Amino acid sequence: MRNTDVIQAIKSRISLADMARRYVELRSVGSRLVAPCPFHQETKPSFSINEEQGTFYCFGCQASGDLFDFYGRLNGLDFKETLQALAEEAGVQLQTYRPNPHARQERSQKRDMLKMHELAASHFHSNLNAPHAKVCRDYIEERGITPELQDKFGLGWSMDSWQDLGDTLRRAGFDLNAAVDCGLQSKSGSGRTFDRFRNRLMFPIRNLSGQAVAFGGRIIPALAREDDAKYINSSDSPIYKKGEHLFGLFQARPSIAVKKNIILTEGYMDVITLHQYGYTQAVGVLGTALTPEQIKRLSGFSSHLELMFDGDGAGRKAAFRSCEMLLTRGLSCKVLLFPDDNDIDSMLRTHGSEAVEELRAKAQDGLGFCISVLRGMAQRDAVDWARKFLSQVEMPELFQHFASELSKGIGLSEAELRGGVLDRRQSASTPRPSTPAAPKSISRDRELMTFAVRYPHRLPDLQAAGADMYLAAPWALKLWEKLAQTCSEEAFELLEPGERNFWIRCRDTKTGAPPLDNEEGELSAIRQMLEHLQKTAHMASLVQALREGTADQETQREYMRALRESAREA
Repeated sequence: MRNTDVIQAIKSRISLADMARRYVELRSVGSRLVAPCPFHQETKPSFSINEEQGTFYCFGCQASGDLFDFYGRLNGLDFKETLQALAEEAGVQLQTYRPNPHARQERSQKRDMLKMHELAASHFHSNLNAPHAKVCRDYIEERGITPELQDKFGLGWSMDSWQDLGDTLRRAGFDLNAAVDCGLQSKSGSGRTFDRFRNRLMFPIRNLSGQAVAFGGRIIPALAREDDAKYINSSDSPIYKKGEHLFGLFQARPSIAVKKNIILTEGYMDVITLHQYGYTQAVGVLGTALTPEQIKRLSGFSSHLELMFDGDGAGRKAAFRSCEMLLTRGLSCKVLLFPDDNDIDSMLRTHGSEAVEELRAKAQDGLGFCISVLRGMAQRDAVDWARKFLSQVEMPELFQHFASELSKGIGLSEAELRGGVLDRRQSASTPRPSTPAAPKSISRDRELMTFAVRYPHRLPDLQAAGADMYLAAPWALKLWEKLAQTCSEEAFELLEPGERNFWIRCRDTKTGAPPLDNEEGELSAIRQMLEHLQKTAHMASLVQALREGTADQETQREYMRALRESAREA
């Protein structure tokens, strides 16, 4: 079975409306079902389901999509995870369309690794009560971490021993070579295995199902030697990819669902301290810069983030880069940088949550923060960053707003800024024939692609009329290519979230789109527009040829005659 066949099979067995009823109370209004949106806090029925098309749309937060988008967004899953979960529920066999001769062995290996990590988490947690762990217990108490938080995050202690965890795993019947493969053990040059984590406060890292998949280990200051790394983290393994997970996301999920925003910070202790003071929607990146995979996972829970970083150079740099990545992907964010020598821990423990609330109230929005950073740069560097930033923005409505604010912020005319972006995009893509009326290309792209998504089966007619030759924006070209793969409703399965939103808005009368009952009339209007563009382009080429004056007199007379005829037809 092909991927699209599997998707259709699942949709035939699980309806979007039935799935939504598990989370919200739907009621009928005319031909559609409505409810308060499950993705943001509200009481009005702004969430709408079109049962005929199998899509949803929220007029409040603009969330949109189909069954897979709904389930994945609510549960913070990527498409692969969503497909696996829904296929299992629907009784659809995924292996029938993507056979893997090693699948059974790989599943068994991952199950064993997950069991080893759960055993390790339990082992480290119980170690906290051991006599030798007093120095760790004292440190935890000094940091103000309550017993409830210790249990919530499963904090633990790794003994100052080379074989403590290894012996526990061996007694449980696990192969220590497999424990090396998933990062719980290390191996010496002679082939001897030993505990990777020793003499450290342990932080289990859990996936969205609550299973331990990795660990972070912090050295206790009282035990630290000069050459000791402050943190040791699990390396990537078959059950863990550092750039895909976030510390505390499993624990923060219930709070995020209520508060409808996410606080993003850096360290393990920062996350725990924030939870200690009531900021239970806090999560942390895992020893690396924010990644696209982490953003995708976060966006499944909320489109509103608060960045809380130290106010030093490293913190500002991390916030600047994070804002760039979040904003270009359509998420909103605010930036809170702690002043002077304060960090999250010292600010909360010394000044309390009231001081943090004051900072939150004054926090800059993400774009405003970026502009404040740009003003401290050399003009050339600021302009180059702004053009690079805009070249990554594919949603037209966001592009308009960002271009306007950035041009004002860095003191450059919007036309100059946009021109640089166009140059950058054109140099990064395959050269296309030049088209007239470039300033009008945005509205033209939108008009052409609106018809294309309303009637994807008419794409061959559009192509015959030369529509694809007049597309300019990267988002339009990318969407056209996806529609061209099927020229049918199945193209929806190939679209990204922003493209799906555009599809739904163009086809759903509730969002202001006209009914899908005038297909020929709409196509006729598109053809007339394209004919006018072609005539305009022809006239422009004739005028240019006359201006150059390189042709002989007879040819020039032919040019003039053709120009007059074109003018009459136009």
